[in-house]
Amino acid sequence: MTERAEVQVRPGVEGDLKALTDIYNHYVRETPITFDTSVFTPEERRPWLLSHPEDGPYLLKVAAHADSQEILGYATSSPFRAKPAYATSVEVTVYLAPHAGGRGIGTLLYKALFEALAAEDVHRAYAGIAQPNEASRRLHERFGFRHVGTYGEVGRKFGRYWDVAWYEKEL
Repeated sequence: MTERAEVQVRPGVEGDLKALTDIYNHYVRETPITFDTSVFTPEERRPWLLSHPEDGPYLLKVAAHADSQEILGYATSSPFRAKPAYATSVEVTVYLAPHAGGRGIGTLLYKALFEALAAEDVHRAYAGIAQPNEASRRLHERFGFRHVGTYGEVGRKFGRYWDVAWYEKEL
C-alpha cells in the first residue's frame, strides 16, 4: 500500500483541535508562512475551528493517517474579505505537520477541498504565499492558480519584512 493510500481526508472535528493548533503553532514559531506572531492555545483556536462547518463555502479538511489517526495536515477555505460583495470568493491555505511535507498530502487535501467547493456558490479562490515558498507556489500552480501580484514587504516578522505573492483560481 502506498503512503498516500494510508492517508484519509475528512472534515475537521472538535477532537482534532489540539493537533491542528500544534501544527499551526509550528508555523507561528518557526516560519514566516503565517504572519501571526504569538502561539495559540486550543481554546483560543476553537472559534477558528467552529467557523469551518462541514458544509458551506468555509471548509476545513484534515489529512489523518488511516491507522493511527495522526493529523498530518489540513486545508481550509475562509472568507476572502468581510464585505458582502466578496461572498463568492474564498481564501485557501494548507498547513502540514513538519514531518509530513513532500509526501503528496497537500495535494490530497486541496483535491478534497476543491471537490467540496465545486458544490458551493464560490466563484474564485485566492491564496497569499509569503515569499519565498517554492513548495507552496508549485502546489498552487498545479491546481490552476495563477500569480496576480505581489505585496512588497507587507508583513514584519522575525525582525525583517516579507513579501506576499497572491494567486487566484477560477472555480
